Amino acid sequence: MNLWERSAVELVAGLRARDYSAVEVLDAVLARAEAVSPALNPFAARLDERAFAAAEAADRSLARGEGGVLCGVPVTVKESYWIAGVEAALGSRSRLGFVPDESCGTVERLDTAGAAIFATTTVPEFCYSGITESPLHGRTSNPWDVSRTPGGSSGGAGAAVAAGAGPVALGGDGGGSIRIPAAFCGLVGYKPTFGLVPHEPSASGWKTLVALGPLTRSVADARLVLGAIAGAHPLDRFSVDGSVLDPDALDPRGLRFVVSEDLGFAPADDDVLEAFRAAVAALEAAGATLIRDDPGLSSSIEIWAAIAAAESRYSEAFEFEQRRRDLTPETVEFLLFGERVPARRYIEAQFARDEIFRAYADLFARTGADALLTPTLGCEAFPHGRHYPEAIGGVPIELPWLDWAPFLYDANLAGLPACALPIGRGDHGLPVSMQLLGPRGSDGRLLAAAETVEQIVGRLGRPPEPYT
Repeated sequence: MNLWERSAVELVAGLRARDYSAVEVLDAVLARAEAVSPALNPFAARLDERAFAAAEAADRSLARGEGGVLCGVPVTVKESYWIAGVEAALGSRSRLGFVPDESCGTVERLDTAGAAIFATTTVPEFCYSGITESPLHGRTSNPWDVSRTPGGSSGGAGAAVAAGAGPVALGGDGGGSIRIPAAFCGLVGYKPTFGLVPHEPSASGWKTLVALGPLTRSVADARLVLGAIAGAHPLDRFSVDGSVLDPDALDPRGLRFVVSEDLGFAPADDDVLEAFRAAVAALEAAGATLIRDDPGLSSSIEIWAAIAAAESRYSEAFEFEQRRRDLTPETVEFLLFGERVPARRYIEAQFARDEIFRAYADLFARTGADALLTPTLGCEAFPHGRHYPEAIGGVPIELPWLDWAPFLYDANLAGLPACALPIGRGDHGLPVSMQLLGPRGSDGRLLAAAETVEQIVGRLGRPPEPYT
């Protein structure tokens, strides 16, 4: 097996055993990055010099029997999160030349853990889209089919990990932006409990919605990364303390899952439902207890949109007012929508989050379930040239920039942990995904449950190679 094909857990074991050096691992991953970049375009910037300095330091630490939990592991970081001395343009011409002089708290923790950050990954402008296409970095493609989107806004992160350009990517999820590319690229995407992973200091918007988390090729890798980056940070007022690791996977005979195919309002294509039902049946055959139920809510799309658009308009006020000519029409339209959200509506939407949180708390309390299982998305990755699918489950998309990811918003609004996990392929041979959503603060048990599901359903494997 090539070094770039190894998981983070495997790399850590081999590095500790001195089977290979961190510099050798980085060389292999950078060669892979070079091979896949022309077809996929997953990187906003390469940070080779920084990465080699980290890898050389890792080798010195490992030689002394020291080093953090990610010592020598190559990692990418979504462009929206600050790395001191690295341009953070967020995919926008309006932010060209902005170079922060401090790193996001999570980036600091990756550095402390010994990770070799070798690139920032592409995003749509200001991360305002579920596809990854920007005026600054162009279009990013899906390794499973380069004619299709990898999703967004952590699309570069998803494309890179799926193609083997690093085993781990740091993404961010304010409305599905980790889980969408995880679903479309056949990855594990983990959105932690809100506040568990710090995202300050940062200029990113959606400060009441975004959770930082990993995209990986296995649940074990997600757990490893989360253990390195979680916990309270002195510069992030939303950050919380909390233990996130449970050491062992769970026995499926002790697991209880609530199962909902549609949450009462979310359609899905037939091939997605077929894969979802097969995965649920496999869990039941393995001894898990399944309960058909849901939170009893209507769609939260309009609640999420009021908060996200209003916070965006405030966060990007300078760009909107002074550099509007540099913004894409889609970004301008989104910010104009935010400008039209009255203060009363924003406050009402914030209050509505309490009702959503209580509905999920009640669901878990009355069922005793470890997680709610739903599809992650109702469709496979769709072709380039669209910002959304034409229809899902035969239902036309009426709110183009919102309506196609209805399973995802509640976790952001209620601050709940959620894990996207591949469960097979659809009619076009592209990945299909299941979401596990758990009670707030249940990250350790949710990851253990996801790992059990992964063992029962099986991993998807890597995409085919013609794009190289």
